[in-house]
Amino acid sequence: MAELRAMGAEATAVTCDVRDPEAVAAAVQAAVDTYGSLDIMIANAAGNFVVPASEMSTNAWKTVIDIDLNGTFYCAKAAYPALKDSSFGGRFIAISTTRALEGWPGCAHAGAAKAGIMSLMRTLCGEWGKDGIRCNTIAPGAIGDTEGVKRIYEDSGRKELELSSIPLGEFGKTSDIAGAAVFLCSDAGQYVTGADLVVDGGRNRSRSSTGVAVPKAEAAA
Repeated sequence: MAELRAMGAEATAVTCDVRDPEAVAAAVQAAVDTYGSLDIMIANAAGNFVVPASEMSTNAWKTVIDIDLNGTFYCAKAAYPALKDSSFGGRFIAISTTRALEGWPGCAHAGAAKAGIMSLMRTLCGEWGKDGIRCNTIAPGAIGDTEGVKRIYEDSGRKELELSSIPLGEFGKTSDIAGAAVFLCSDAGQYVTGADLVVDGGRNRSRSSTGVAVPKAEAAA
């Protein structure tokens, strides 16, 4: 917040639990009341942790689905009237993952939720296009400067294995995802809707259909 203001931007923070539809609606209203309109909504709240499906509690499953999938729907529903009224053409973006389409051993709850998000966004693209609202997802790979990568790859000792499956050979940065969002929200993204913008250093293209990394020798053959 302080950094944004130092750059000359106006910024307002509102506390919100995306699992609570009334709280989400209040956050949207706060934006409209403060700035007069809402042109862009990005649903990026997420919860995840590694646990085999056979050992996953029903509460663990429900918690991640509530945050990731239900939270995205609540954001979409709350933002719809304001996005429809946007004079710039509303933009709704949800953060997914390439893992949503390939299976995610150890993270069944998050993989299922993110797959649901991708389906939801494709539906909203079809329903809301007539209202001038562009609906897209951004599918990040492993983004190094995040708590998620620390927990899922670094703390579990899987960092080097994951890096070996990324053609660019390094984790992404949060600025890479921000740049993708800027593109989708700019005039350059005016005719883009229903898209899944993958930002993963090529990781999804270096894996087999089962989600297992293709050995380098096979990939070069």
